[in-house]
Amino acid sequence: MQFRARRHRGAPLLAAIVACAIMMIVAAFPTPSQAAHGHGVKNSARASVRKHRVRRSPPGGVWSRNAIVLDSATGEVLFEKNSDLSVPIASLTKLMTTMVFLEQHPDLSREVEVTREELDGAGHTQLRNGEQVSLENLLHMALMCSDNVATRVLARESGLSREDFLARMNRKAIELGMTHTRLVEFTGLDERNVSTASDVARLLHAAAGVDLIREISTTRSWAFASARRRHEVRNTNRLLYSHYEILGGKTGFINEAGYCLATWIRTQGRDLIAVVLGAPTNATRFADTVRLVQRATSASIAQTGP
Repeated sequence: MQFRARRHRGAPLLAAIVACAIMMIVAAFPTPSQAAHGHGVKNSARASVRKHRVRRSPPGGVWSRNAIVLDSATGEVLFEKNSDLSVPIASLTKLMTTMVFLEQHPDLSREVEVTREELDGAGHTQLRNGEQVSLENLLHMALMCSDNVATRVLARESGLSREDFLARMNRKAIELGMTHTRLVEFTGLDERNVSTASDVARLLHAAAGVDLIREISTTRSWAFASARRRHEVRNTNRLLYSHYEILGGKTGFINEAGYCLATWIRTQGRDLIAVVLGAPTNATRFADTVRLVQRATSASIAQTGP
């Protein structure tokens, strides 16, 4: 009798558990009318995932907000999208910074000290406070993996004041015909460093004309050791690992700029400079560039004929 009494008292609890389970199952599967009107969070999420997976670039276009492709020999513009709109360019700035730095004819074998001033607010870096590193190795870090600390040290060790260095950067932009460019600091961390896709193409053409910049910016990896630790630097330009011949290039990213890429590509005997700014993802900037280069190459073949 005692056992039966416990069973009787537990019956309402059991019924409540079963009812809750049934309600959860029903909620997980919306009625046809609910589905027709977009109800059901899970179904909406699945639809969103499917939509994302089949997303493709605009016909003949790119996801990047600004882009240009031109023939480096003739200057002929083969494609453009908002190419004269001034926008933040992030670490593409470093192409100008390193050009101005090298114009001071530095002794690249000279070792210099990294200080807290360069480390402050610079983001990820392999460098440490008090570490002694040669200018040559800092130059590799600035151009290959966009190290902001290395770039700041280069500017500091240029022999120029901050104001004079920035003035020379902006003056050189004018000399290169970069009329919609303004630079306020060395690394590109400041969103007020602005330019256009067209101007950046001019910048890359000039920077890649400097032998050392071209050599470093097309190096896949670079290893060196300071007195404190060993460093391994890898280039962030993924196109260096493709079948294309790359003659120069630079990546860049800050939130305000999106993902940026300027690259000089030799393909089928033709040299093309491609710049994409404001790509939504890291992978997209490379995919956009490849798509534009393929399009330009195909158009060229079609014009010349068999």
